[in-house]
Amino acid sequence: MKKSGIYFCLLTSILLVIVGCSKKKEEEPENNAEEVSSLATIEGKWNGSILVPNQPLPIILSFNKISGTISIPSQGLRDYTLTNVTLHDTDVFFEMNLQGQRITFDGEVAQDNITGTFTQQGQSFPFELTKGSPEEVVETGDVVQVAVENGSMDGLLELPNGEGPFPLMVIIAGSGSTDHDGNSLGLPGKNNSLKMLAENLAAEGVASIRYDKRGVGMNMGLSGKEDDLRFDHYIDDAAAWVQFAKTDSRFSMVGIIGHSEGSLIGMVATEQADADAFISIAGAGRSIDQVLLEQLKEQLPVNLFEESKAILEALKAGEQVETVSAELHSLFRPSVQPYMISWLDFDPTERLKKVQVPVLLVNGNRDIQVPVKDAEMLHGAKKDAKLLIVDKMNHILKESPEDREGNIATYSNPDLPLAQWLMEGIVGFIKGL
Repeated sequence: MKKSGIYFCLLTSILLVIVGCSKKKEEEPENNAEEVSSLATIEGKWNGSILVPNQPLPIILSFNKISGTISIPSQGLRDYTLTNVTLHDTDVFFEMNLQGQRITFDGEVAQDNITGTFTQQGQSFPFELTKGSPEEVVETGDVVQVAVENGSMDGLLELPNGEGPFPLMVIIAGSGSTDHDGNSLGLPGKNNSLKMLAENLAAEGVASIRYDKRGVGMNMGLSGKEDDLRFDHYIDDAAAWVQFAKTDSRFSMVGIIGHSEGSLIGMVATEQADADAFISIAGAGRSIDQVLLEQLKEQLPVNLFEESKAILEALKAGEQVETVSAELHSLFRPSVQPYMISWLDFDPTERLKKVQVPVLLVNGNRDIQVPVKDAEMLHGAKKDAKLLIVDKMNHILKESPEDREGNIATYSNPDLPLAQWLMEGIVGFIKGL
């Protein structure tokens, strides 16, 4: 049986062909006067996903009184003009013409929700949207800025009360569209795991900086062209935050906390920026090709799985693949292959061996994305690291029931506290340095 739910990997996105076009469509929407006037009832921003099995694809819709636009952040599509937007009573329909393809959304409005069917090239999946709140989210922390390649990056500095200097940890989020608070556009609701981590650290006298990766949230402007992105950009950005904090006399030491994919980024940045300590939370102990193949084996027919293996072997050898089946195009499209080649250069166990500062490896025994065996692999590579396995903790740092459905339900519940003993272990490690 194929597993459903949430997957660790950045690149396992919708296996369709919505790719390669990030420019706004210039043609005028095909609305008539009667239809235009009716759009006022759905005017505003709507966030949600196309619910492809195992691979929810985040989308953002924005409607005004006459038309609308769609953004698909994970595929570099921004503010693409919709055509033929109609609303009759509670029935809404809109479409987009992308590179000659007609892509339709047929749904129903129920108060602040729209649900319906997305169709492209004969394939149909459910979609759901929730109207954005008119109230802005109140962030905790002070906005700080650091210079990085191609511009500047914003982050949030969380300071403890009282007089410093304080130890400071740079917090690096996980893969894909995961933001500085630990929330992902690909999942309904919020968990606020990294926000809670920062707030709990501050309560214990530890400062932190957390930030959106380039191309995400407040740093969307740094996304650039997909074929120019490299894994090293994420490492350099993390290193820039460490170096930024090291120049501030308010901080007695500067370390890194990397969550999920942020673990690999963090362990390399620790070495590069000469950080004082490194904490890995739910970090993989295997290279990304091994993680990908483990996931794809659960999802693909044999022929596509074998093709994926061959593509990954070529990419690992530094060779791009020109011909990719349509079903795999979104995962292995030409524009993303340079990034994947750069990512495949990094083996977590080998990189961790190079880290010369104190290391804490944290995992939960109910993590269904990165199991305990990965933390044990990392510990085997660096035996002087401290290993903390938190009982009942899942991937988003919350206590979870044993069943998979209950585990996944925690991903959208911001009211759940962090797992017991997590903060005690992290704070004890930092203060013992």
